[in-house]
Amino acid sequence: MASAEKPLRVVAWSTGTIGRHAIAGIDARPDLELVGLWVSNPDKVGQDAGRLADLGRDLGVLATNDKEALFALEPDAIVHSAMTDDRIFDALEDLVGFVERGINVISSGPVVLTFPDGTGLDSYVDRINAAGAANGASLHVNGIDPGFANDVLPLVMTSLSQRIDKVVVSEICDYSTYYQPVVMQDLYGFGRPMDYPAMLWQPGVLTAAWGPVVRQIAAGLDLELDPVLEEYHERIPSEVDLTIDSCEVPAGSMGAVKFGVIGTVDGVPRVQLDHVTRTNPAQAPHWPQPAEGDGGYRVEVFGEPMMKVDFNHHGEHGDHNVSGMITTAMRLVNAVQAVCAAPGGVVVAKDLPMITGRGLVAR
Repeated sequence: MASAEKPLRVVAWSTGTIGRHAIAGIDARPDLELVGLWVSNPDKVGQDAGRLADLGRDLGVLATNDKEALFALEPDAIVHSAMTDDRIFDALEDLVGFVERGINVISSGPVVLTFPDGTGLDSYVDRINAAGAANGASLHVNGIDPGFANDVLPLVMTSLSQRIDKVVVSEICDYSTYYQPVVMQDLYGFGRPMDYPAMLWQPGVLTAAWGPVVRQIAAGLDLELDPVLEEYHERIPSEVDLTIDSCEVPAGSMGAVKFGVIGTVDGVPRVQLDHVTRTNPAQAPHWPQPAEGDGGYRVEVFGEPMMKVDFNHHGEHGDHNVSGMITTAMRLVNAVQAVCAAPGGVVVAKDLPMITGRGLVAR
């Protein structure tokens, strides 16, 4: 299907586990044109985007680490998928800078910007909104989780409700084939001693990372939550030595975790996010299990009627962690048109129109 619209000019920002799928997605959409590619690795400079994305063909766009050269292309949008978990404030400065230059941004992080109300980032949000008011550029942060599986999907389901008592969104996954050593070892603490002070288990960090999910669902339901979100986590050691894609997990080191963030109204739980993260499917059999395969997402709406949806995915030639990267990338790519058309400033998922895979039906 050919698009009658002039394609939007897009720069892809990174070629990592998400970025290479974003490049493929931009190339697949007839309403988008890849015009530039940023890389942090100097060894990738000068290589063709198609090769870096494992497409097996050239796209005619060469990677660069020259930011000014990319800004000079005057792109309509940047699809930003660079790692932000270990450089949050540097990443925030990058994103603000893009918007201040009048470029729309669709990013996979920092996840606190999926719904920044109450995150303490008002200074950055104010700069983004001020720039957007002046030049019309927008910023949208999303993905699959935090993102579609626990903001758009549950809010769409509540459109069928007559009464809502509680909304619970869950990720239940085996992370053994997930390759992100920094995330797995330093943020989660997998493979580390049980007393290792991993970042996620420090007070307030879960609220910073996944609190925006809880607050966005509440905002979509017109709920005023109690000021402080509740956090919990339960970690267990691995019973056996494991080798996973990101690291070694010796017996006795951290092997699995169940954690969550809960939003209450007058002390009553109303919106809850749960994660069950294993490094082997046999761990913690008493914890919630995926509906099928090695993992997926679950949305439960308690009330009238009672509803539950299990959302599973897997790659055509890979496992659920491969498809997790694809779904994250494509949520960004497929939102480019809607974000470019949105009012300037921070744009959150609940305020965007329906986003579809327009133009992606196999030809």
